[in-house]
Amino acid sequence: MANFGGGISNLIVLIMICSSIHGVPAAIYTVGDSSGWSMGGGYGSWANDKTFTVGDTLVFNYASGHTVDEVSSNDYKTCTAGNAITTDSSGATTITLNTAGPHYFICGIPSHCGSGMKLTVNVVAASGGDSSSRTTTSPPSTTAAPPLTTDFPPSTSISPAPTTGGSQHLTRPSSSAVLFTPKVAVLFTISIVVLKSFL
Repeated sequence: MANFGGGISNLIVLIMICSSIHGVPAAIYTVGDSSGWSMGGGYGSWANDKTFTVGDTLVFNYASGHTVDEVSSNDYKTCTAGNAITTDSSGATTITLNTAGPHYFICGIPSHCGSGMKLTVNVVAASGGDSSSRTTTSPPSTTAAPPLTTDFPPSTSISPAPTTGGSQHLTRPSSSAVLFTPKVAVLFTISIVVLKSFL
């Protein structure tokens, strides 16, 4: 007869590991697509047809003389940059959306926000389901996207984006590509271990 004591504890550990693995990568959105972050950008209409999820990334590409400031709702409405939550002026800013809810971005240079350099995105909590229908609308790029991670700190982070000049683009994997995610691989391994314990 099989000894189930060690096998059950191993099974419990494997199930805990499996539940912490995420299978669908986050999307990368290039703000303004090929036009980038500039005055008169019309970013409200750019964001309207997109669903932003916790873990997704915004890439702002812009010329010198501009900034990307994440601000409060009130500062967004009044185009006030003095109290920015985060700010960057590198010309290529990458922001990972780490929390659900509205996020507000403006250019902190006087009069630029009033000339259209402002963006609000509503971020929804990530779900465990297949998000293969979500895609970005940026044109294809020959540059590699930055590495994706599923370990996100609780606040929004900003870091310079790759400076290759091309737009970044990430399409959610098709449902057939999602079929063999890390979570599925762990579940498959668990099934094999359980079957072996009975044989």
